[in-house]
Amino acid sequence: MKLWGGRFVDEESKLMEDFNSSLAFDKNLYYQDITGSMAHVKMLCKQNIISEEDMKIILEGLTSILNDIENGSLAIEGEYEDIHSFVESNLIQRTNEIGKKLHTARSRNDQVAVDMRMYAREKAKEIIENLTELIATTKEVGEKNHVIMPGYTHLQRAQVVTFTHHLMAYYSMFIRDKKRLENAMEILNESPLGCCALAGTTYNTDRKFTAAELNFNKPVDNFLDGVSDRDYLIELMSDFSILMMHLSRLSEELILWSSKEFDFVEISDAYSTGSSIMPQKRNPDAAELIRGKTGRVYGDLISLLTTMKGLPLAYNKDMQEDKEPFFDSSDTVLKCIKIMNEMIKGLKVKEENMYASVKKGFLNATEAADYLVNKGMAFRDAHGVIGSIVLYCEENKIAIEDIELSKLKEFSELFGEDTYDFIDYKNTLLQGIKKIM
Repeated sequence: MKLWGGRFVDEESKLMEDFNSSLAFDKNLYYQDITGSMAHVKMLCKQNIISEEDMKIILEGLTSILNDIENGSLAIEGEYEDIHSFVESNLIQRTNEIGKKLHTARSRNDQVAVDMRMYAREKAKEIIENLTELIATTKEVGEKNHVIMPGYTHLQRAQVVTFTHHLMAYYSMFIRDKKRLENAMEILNESPLGCCALAGTTYNTDRKFTAAELNFNKPVDNFLDGVSDRDYLIELMSDFSILMMHLSRLSEELILWSSKEFDFVEISDAYSTGSSIMPQKRNPDAAELIRGKTGRVYGDLISLLTTMKGLPLAYNKDMQEDKEPFFDSSDTVLKCIKIMNEMIKGLKVKEENMYASVKKGFLNATEAADYLVNKGMAFRDAHGVIGSIVLYCEENKIAIEDIELSKLKEFSELFGEDTYDFIDYKNTLLQGIKKIM
C-alpha cells in the first residue's frame, strides 16, 4: 500500500520502489509511530473532527497492531514504503476502512518528525542512564585505588599523581558528557505534530494537546522548521562523538597500561581475548574496539551534517538518510558505555609496578627545583641545577632521593637535610592536592 498515487498514471518501477523504501530501518520507529498516532486520533476526536466511536475503533486497531508486533505474531515486513504505510495498511484491514480517517490533518512529514524526536529522546535517556552508571563506577574504582602512579605529558613521565586523581579526570569528562546530553534532550523536547507537510492545516487541531499527550514541553514554534529540523539529531550525535572521544582516550590508556611495557593494570579475562597462534598473548580487545568504533560514530555525524548542509526548506527526501546514522551511533555509544563500565569494574590496579615506575622517572625533579627556589635561587638556575642532577642519576642508575647530601651540595650549597622530606613522593603528592583544593 502507498499513501500517495492518485495523481500518477504510470506505476512506479520496482527498482524505484526498492530504492525509495525505508521499512528495513525505520521499522525501529514502530512504537513511536503507533504512540504518536494514538495521540493524534485522540486529538481529532477532542476537536470533533472524527467521532468518538471512530476514535475507539482506531485506538483498538492501533493497540492490537502494537501488541501483535511486540509478541511476535506480526512481522514488520512486506512491500511497504515505510513504517507509516505498514501501520496504516494494517490498521485499515482491521477497522473496516475506518482507519483511513487516521491521517486526517496530518502529513508523513510531521509524522516522521515526531517519531524521530520521540525515539531520539528515549535513546538519549537510555544512554544517560547507562552513563550515570559508568560515572558511579569510575568514582568507586578510583577512590578504592588511592595509589601513587606517574602522571604524564607527551607520554613521558612528568609528576607523581594517584590513580584516583587520574581516573577522576575521566569522571569529570563523563559528567560534562551527561550535562551535554541532558541539555540536548531539553532543547529537542518540542512536538512537531500538527505542522503537517510544512504549513499546518485548515482543520481546527489542538497541537498543545498532542504535545502534552506525548510528553513534549510544547509544540514547535514554526511549521517549516518543525518538519525540516534535524538539529536535535546532529546535536545528540555531536555529544555522542565527544563522549566516544573520552571513551577512546580512556581505552588508549587502558591498552597502554595493560601492556608489559607499562604493566600498571590488568583487564579482566571477561573483556580480554587471546591469540590464535601465540598462547602467551592477552589482548585488550574490548578497549581496542571502543577506540575503533569512535571513528564510526564520528562518521555517522559527518554523514548527517553533509546530508543537511544544502537542503532548502522544508522537507526533502534526502532527510530519510537521518535514521540509519542516528540508529547506528546511538546503539554503538550505548554498547561502548556498557562495555567500559564492566571493564572498569573488573580492573586490577598493580600498585607496586606503578610506584616502581615513579621511582625510575625522577618525578620529584620539579619539587627539587622548587626546593632551591624556596631557598632563594632563581627558577631558571634551579631548573639547570636539577637537570644536571638528573643526568648524574641516569649515569649512575640511582634516584634523586638516593643521592647523599654531600653529593647534592656539590651541585648546590643550598641543599640541606630537609631536602629529602621536601622531595618525598607522598609529601609532593600532598602538596599537589593542597594546590588543587
